[in-house]
Amino acid sequence: MTENVVHLHKPTDPPPADAVTTLTVVPDAPPAPPAPLWVRSGRVVKSAATHETTRAAGRAVVRHSLYTLGGARIVTRRAWDGRTGSRYERMIRAAEAAGNLEAAEEWEERLQRFRAARHHRRMDLLHSPMDAAKGVAVGAGMSVGALVALGVVMAINTGHVADVLTPLDATIEFIALLIRIVQVVWGPALTIAPFLGLLALWSVGRKQHAAPQWALPANVRTGEGEPITPSIVVKALRDLGVPALARAIKEMGDAGASMLSPIKIAGCGVEVDVTLPSGVSTVEVQQRRRKLAENLSRHEHEVFITLPTAARTVRLWVADSGALDEPIGPSPLATDETLTADYAKGKAPWGQDLRGDAAALSLYQRHLLITGLSNQGKTAALRSLALWLALDRSVEFRIADLKGAGDWAMYDGLATVLIQGPTDDHVIDATEMLEGGVSEMERRLQAPPGTMFPPLILLVDEAQVAFMCPLTDADKRPYGGSKATSRYFMAARKIHNQGRAVNVLLWQGTQDPTDQNLPKLVREGAHTRASLALGTESQARMALGDKAVDGGAAPNLLRPGLDKGTVVVASDGIAIPAGQASITVRTHYIDTDTATEIAERAKRLRDGVTTLTVADRGEERDPLADILAVFGDTHRLLTQDVLKRLDALNTDAYGGWTPGDLRRVLEGTGAEPYKSDGRMVVARERLARAVANRDDDGSASAS
Repeated sequence: MTENVVHLHKPTDPPPADAVTTLTVVPDAPPAPPAPLWVRSGRVVKSAATHETTRAAGRAVVRHSLYTLGGARIVTRRAWDGRTGSRYERMIRAAEAAGNLEAAEEWEERLQRFRAARHHRRMDLLHSPMDAAKGVAVGAGMSVGALVALGVVMAINTGHVADVLTPLDATIEFIALLIRIVQVVWGPALTIAPFLGLLALWSVGRKQHAAPQWALPANVRTGEGEPITPSIVVKALRDLGVPALARAIKEMGDAGASMLSPIKIAGCGVEVDVTLPSGVSTVEVQQRRRKLAENLSRHEHEVFITLPTAARTVRLWVADSGALDEPIGPSPLATDETLTADYAKGKAPWGQDLRGDAAALSLYQRHLLITGLSNQGKTAALRSLALWLALDRSVEFRIADLKGAGDWAMYDGLATVLIQGPTDDHVIDATEMLEGGVSEMERRLQAPPGTMFPPLILLVDEAQVAFMCPLTDADKRPYGGSKATSRYFMAARKIHNQGRAVNVLLWQGTQDPTDQNLPKLVREGAHTRASLALGTESQARMALGDKAVDGGAAPNLLRPGLDKGTVVVASDGIAIPAGQASITVRTHYIDTDTATEIAERAKRLRDGVTTLTVADRGEERDPLADILAVFGDTHRLLTQDVLKRLDALNTDAYGGWTPGDLRRVLEGTGAEPYKSDGRMVVARERLARAVANRDDDGSASAS
């Protein structure tokens, strides 16, 4: 029985010497036969024909050839319009298509006058040959007579009778010279004239781009930076995708520009009003903003559509290409150290509108709300308004920065209350600050009629943190939320309802608005509403209201990151073009270092302000020390001002204090309130002496 042996390893011993190694040579594969000549020639021809240089050369040949044909067509059309009434007829059809019967009647009258004048000229042609012949005969006779008379004068002067014909001979020789010149030039002129005519037609066609779009140069095809002309606007509207609009423009012929007002330069762009034909609504144009911008060779953010007062009219503002990407100049607050503010009569220099004009905002008795996505310049835009108003020494600020990144740190020593931090405890402090503002508002409302009160600005940055706070107080009342039990919400509502009348105003900055973090009643209570870039149209409606958005406001179309600091404003405190509900403002950016310098200028205008920070809740209060603390550097305060500052310091401890409570605490200390100029005041020096004496007595007792 034969056994099969399977070797698991390759043999490592060398082969025996007598072993014959057989090499098997595998022949190489035969080379592929060359492609036929006609295939190779076709490839070369295809490569040459599709090369970019060939295509560019082909476009150039077609373009310049069609320039001449297009120029001939344009010149022929112009000549035809000049000799006939077709231009007037087109205008009549355009006015009728636009529903403007008044303009149609005017153009019809012009047509009748043109026809009458043309008829008069044609009737004159019947008599013109005879008149011309008579004119030539009379002119020739007078010329010969004048020359003979000149010759007679020359003959008398020289004494030679032959000089009588000298002027006539000279004139005949001059005419002969002109004839010889014409004979020499006439042949070349006849040869060159057609080429000059073609060159003139080519120039007209080139100027009007009378060639297909694909054959035009690259910069013309893209239209980048192309100036806005009536024909471009009409063509953009025609291709907008509104059938009724395209049909009406087609019926108007080349007179579609009759829909347009004169195109005016407006800042870094142009502005034009478009009266839409009957059957086309303004909404249909507004909804196609991106397509209209592309038809005008612009980006979407470079075209703004608003509704003026005229019916069936849209107002287009078209920026110069790339103009909105250029920064605007610095704020006057940073460049003019002598600038001051006037709360009642002045306006804050906030930035520039799209036309490049200065945009100034009145803050007088107006609650303010500014919102937008995160990191779009909301705090900087809000802070620039507060910095301007800080230059009015009569204005008091109470500020809660619920971000706590130091954006408002320069108000330490300028604001009477400054809260900085994002925690729930800081929300509680901000809520108590607003409730203190409500108490001050109610005190002012109870004052005698006609009493004037200094402005009090309650400013909350990142207010969405307060609305979203989940904490409740000892009475189970929530600090956040949008219900009637919410402390922050109700304080804001009360200030919105009545604070304006006594100059107690609420400014809020918030981001990414929703119904949860910015309740409807609060956002609608602001007189000035501004929005930076937002994500959706629904957010734009929350920020600015339905009226502004329906009128063309579109902060949701601003470019996040690229349009930082650009706000859409709906307010009666800023100059808005007639018929519009909002205006777009590019705000001045003031960095933190510059803001600190401006705040220092504001501090120098004041007698000195002690900024209060709210102490920890639950600790035992020292009323006498707190009263001294609220004085700061002020030498004397009215009792009402002392109570107001104590309320801001701690509403729980001092919110219900009356002048009697203050008198009770100070009784027997030597710092009791006294009357000065008919009003009760408290002196800081007496109060400091009372605290020092008390501390000395305490130290002596301890020893």
